[in-house]
Formats: sequence, C-alpha cells, structure tokens
Amino acid sequence: MTEQHPTTGRNGIQLVVLDMAGTTVADGGLVERAFDTAARHLGVEPGSPDHAGKLAYVRATMGESKISVFRHLFGDEGAARRANAAFEQAYGELVDGGLIAPVPGAAEAIEELRAAGRTVVLSTGFSRVTQDAILAALGWQDLVPLTLCPADAGGRGRPYPDMVLAALLRTGATDAVQRIAVAGDTSYDMLSGRRAGASVVAGVLTGAHDAEQLTAAGATHVLGSVAELPALLEGVSDARPA
Repeated sequence: MTEQHPTTGRNGIQLVVLDMAGTTVADGGLVERAFDTAARHLGVEPGSPDHAGKLAYVRATMGESKISVFRHLFGDEGAARRANAAFEQAYGELVDGGLIAPVPGAAEAIEELRAAGRTVVLSTGFSRVTQDAILAALGWQDLVPLTLCPADAGGRGRPYPDMVLAALLRTGATDAVQRIAVAGDTSYDMLSGRRAGASVVAGVLTGAHDAEQLTAAGATHVLGSVAELPALLEGVSDARPA
C-alpha cells in the first residue's frame, strides 16, 4: 500500500462508494471484447488505425459512462446509441456466459465494511440493465443497500462527482462529504471522488490503470486490491469539519 496522506484515529468514514468492474468485479477484459463487437456493428474495421485509435480511447476512459464514450467516438447521437446498444448486448452475453467473478476478497471486504457500521454503495459506468446483469450473475443483489449507474444520478457518470453525491443524498449515511471514501481502478474514479470532496480516494491495482495514473488523477491511497480497504479505513480519522 502506498499512502499519500497520513491519517490517524478511527471511524471517520461513514459512506463508502465502490466501483464495480476492475474494483470489486473481475471481468477479464470483457469491456474491450464488447467494444470490439460494438465497433464492428458500426463498421469499424478490426486492425485498422481507426479501430486502434478508438480502442485506445476506450482504455483511457475506463470508468466513464459508456454512452458518453460512444458519443465521443461516433459523433452523432444515433450512432452512439446504436454502438451502446451493441456493447450492452455483447457485454451481457459475456456476463451470462459466466465470464465474470468477484475480485478475490471483495465481497468479504464489503461485508466487513458494513459490519463496522459503514454504508456501502456500488457504482458503475454501465447502464442499469448491464449493472443488474452483473449483480445477478454474482448473486450480489442483496450485498449492499444501494447500487448506482449514471442514469440514477441525472445521466452524468464519471469523472463527474454526481454518482458519489447521489450516494450521499440517497442514503443519508453521513453529514459531510469528508466522511466519504471512494475506491476504484481508474483515473476517472479518482477524479470523481476528488470532485465530490471525499477524504479517502483509493485507487486499486486490479483493473485498468496503474499506480502512476491513479496517483496523477488524485488518489489519496493506492491499494493492491479492495480487500485492503477495511483495514485502511480503520486508520482514518474523524474527518468531519469543525
């Protein structure tokens, strides 16, 4: 664990907002596979410079709302929606095929966080249909009290702070944004947490981006995996403003 800001004391964090794919869910690169299907659907030739450029953008923006990614890549709204529909169908078929699994220790970490009295919310850049398919495939429908996708927070996903703030508003779990922790595997997760005012913005090394990318985007801590988060939060001081 690389800690950027020392903390002391206990029980400062009351709300924990966790990303899914790459953070709590291991999908083995299914996002890229589903993107390839979507790109083919819109006539992007595999192996072409256009395909390579679009795939590089998908990798760089992991964590962002997928419809937003496709709007950037394909321009007009109709093409973006067709690409997004093809992506969701392809990803859903891969999920149904049993090609996802929990990150080792993730479910146990969530249970430990909740047992310590912290409210845990799972968030994603996927649509609600895709998020629900992942939850069902893992048997996680009752693991946390609230799950969020961009549509649940007004339509804007990461790197906007909206989903983190929606988690606060919907749960009422704390009286201050400083008592929120955010964890994710991408730079956009870090930016979202920072913009929301969370005092702990933890990057994990089980997904898309490396420690340097996570730190550059504002990670306060870098962890090997989300399994390390409960122990980290036990050492975080009460961050409520005076």
